[in-house]
Amino acid sequence: MTAQTETFEHSHVFLGADHDRNARRVWFVIALTAVMMVVEIGAGTYYGSMALVADGWHMSTHASALLISAVAYLYTRRQAHNPRFTFGTGKLGDLAGFASAIILMLIALLMAWESFLRITHPVPISFAQAIGVAVVGLLVNVASAWLLKDGHHGHSHHHEHHHHHDHGDHAHHGGHAHTAHASDNNMRAAYVHVIADALTSVLAIAELLLGSLYGWLWLDPLMGIVGGLIIAQWSWGLMKSSGRVLLDVVPQEADLQDEIRSALETGGERITDLHVWQVGPGHHAAIVALVAPQPESPTFYKAKLDRLPGLSHVTVEVTQATAA
Repeated sequence: MTAQTETFEHSHVFLGADHDRNARRVWFVIALTAVMMVVEIGAGTYYGSMALVADGWHMSTHASALLISAVAYLYTRRQAHNPRFTFGTGKLGDLAGFASAIILMLIALLMAWESFLRITHPVPISFAQAIGVAVVGLLVNVASAWLLKDGHHGHSHHHEHHHHHDHGDHAHHGGHAHTAHASDNNMRAAYVHVIADALTSVLAIAELLLGSLYGWLWLDPLMGIVGGLIIAQWSWGLMKSSGRVLLDVVPQEADLQDEIRSALETGGERITDLHVWQVGPGHHAAIVALVAPQPESPTFYKAKLDRLPGLSHVTVEVTQATAA
């Protein structure tokens, strides 16, 4: 029997459903952060508050990290149809998230170190003025977090329909992707940076209030150390989640491997090789090799996978089971 070969072109655009909206929000938050950064660094230096200066400098580094997220969104969109990206540009956001996590970890370490140095060399603090600026900084952080929260926790209901094609005993399809609970590590990185800023502001306000009441100058750097440790923990979590995507680890939130096996191994078929990985927020790809005593066309098996949410690109290879 002669194998029939047909050539079709299909899309490899695996961007998150809210990609463009998230990008616009990140740019707006960068502008807010940059303005407040200048205010806090200047005010903290003038009024002698290490917590306020630390908050301002941390906002500056967070603004740089947010810029990574914004540029990643821009580049991902512009290169989405570039054929040199074999599975699209959807994972660039995870690369940006991983880079942001490293920056966040460095921020946490520097924050703790500078605070430790301030314990040994305390300076006078103008509490009233510093508290006022810290409160304004907190309000900016809360507004920024609110802007990014919907994109970070949002539930996307984006549908994509792509055609499929056969190559002899192989079938590929773009899938019917219902990208619910899509994980965008690029947006998560931006959100964590803003929340870290908000935490620093809260700690600064708390220590300034207590310091003004009891004269505890040592509390200022102590809060800096505590904040640094908390931010380091957040950074580690972001590093792990984005690193899993970059290393093509099977997603934990939805065990697609088990679902694929349940859908295909129904009538004597047996999967001999299976690979599942994330190619973008809410998008996953799979390569399936199976043997069957009475093989159907690859399209037949592909159709069984159409109901699986988030499975956007599938390759199926079918072979005849050999007699024992």
